[in-house]
Amino acid sequence: MGYRLEGDLLEVCDCNILCPCWVGEDPDNGTCRSALAYRIEKGEINGLDVSGLVFGIAAFIPGNVLKGNFTVLRYVDDRATPAQEKALLDAFRGKLGGPLEQIANLVGKEVGVRRAKLTFDVTHGKGTLVMGENTSAVMEPYLGPTGQPTRLVESIFSTIPGSPAYVAKAPHFRMVEPEIGVELEIQGQNAIQGHFLMST
Repeated sequence: MGYRLEGDLLEVCDCNILCPCWVGEDPDNGTCRSALAYRIEKGEINGLDVSGLVFGIAAFIPGNVLKGNFTVLRYVDDRATPAQEKALLDAFRGKLGGPLEQIANLVGKEVGVRRAKLTFDVTHGKGTLVMGENTSAVMEPYLGPTGQPTRLVESIFSTIPGSPAYVAKAPHFRMVEPEIGVELEIQGQNAIQGHFLMST
């Protein structure tokens, strides 16, 4: 039956603004350390309602994003039932095809799955993301002359394929994920926001 997921994305990494990964260039630091989360406003996976849940990923990208070999730790909303957790993991691991399979194909190693409280809040454009006790970020979009968010479209890489992304900046980003070899606390680096609609 596949999936149909609609909602919002928050993503932050240790690259400068704008993260070169989105246009297929090498990351600024040689590697890219990133956290992202999807807040599913409305969604079904194989007929199971997953509306209101958040799914997160902590990732270490060893080089050019298009070459893959990501190391990831997946975060599942602790409000999810066992059936919802399985459905989310199946979709985001690429087992159900579609845009999420394109992203999942870049993963070389999954080090684990962590159930945690996932806080995803966007108020007046400012996004706050907290994934358990290990990762947190605050990010704000850049705005154009009309007051609308600056958009990135037709990028060669995207975590929300088919949807425009909003270029943003993270005043705060903390990520302590020893399973993927990441420990950082930085300010003023790259962030991305966006609204997505993905389906198979």
